[in-house]
Amino acid sequence: MYTNRPYEDVGWFEPDPAVSLRLIERAMGEGARSVIDVGGGASRLADRLLTLGLERIAVLDISEAGLEVAKARLGDRAGDVEWIVGDVTRLPDVGEFDVWHDRAVFHFLTDPADRERYVGLAQRTVRPGGTAIVATFAPDGPEQCSGLDVCRYDAASLAEQCGPGFRLIDWQDHHHVTPRGVDQHFQYSAFRRVQPALVDAPS
Repeated sequence: MYTNRPYEDVGWFEPDPAVSLRLIERAMGEGARSVIDVGGGASRLADRLLTLGLERIAVLDISEAGLEVAKARLGDRAGDVEWIVGDVTRLPDVGEFDVWHDRAVFHFLTDPADRERYVGLAQRTVRPGGTAIVATFAPDGPEQCSGLDVCRYDAASLAEQCGPGFRLIDWQDHHHVTPRGVDQHFQYSAFRRVQPALVDAPS
């Protein structure tokens, strides 16, 4: 889609990623200094993150074309961002970060095995005490996006998917209006990365 139309015309485009920024800035207030934007593509979030004084910023996307759009827009500032081309369900490692941000990737994972691999990578990536921010379509959101089926979540069902390594700490509703004027109901959930309690082996 990034090669067929301007990035400002794709359904998920946000001129101002205000909700994401608010949640990331809250994590920064708790000490976060690094962020990876999962599925960031050509999003303007990276532009805004560069103004926050973070020590490390990365954008991961399966679409190299989307990342190239963002690089071109940022110009010389693109060198201050790590650009990672890859499938979040297939990458073994992307390094460690304080904040994992995903707006509208997880709901495309309709295969339970892909969701398990996604959560595994998130667990390896987010430092204990760090934050994972995941935004998906809400239960009454669209059933498809860009011709692809999606899974819809509320905060509780998303927390169940994320497993014991992540503890839900906040959530909120959000209505995204696409460039064509279509209202899409999202939910944003924030999780604390925790170390699950060890279970004693049977004696």
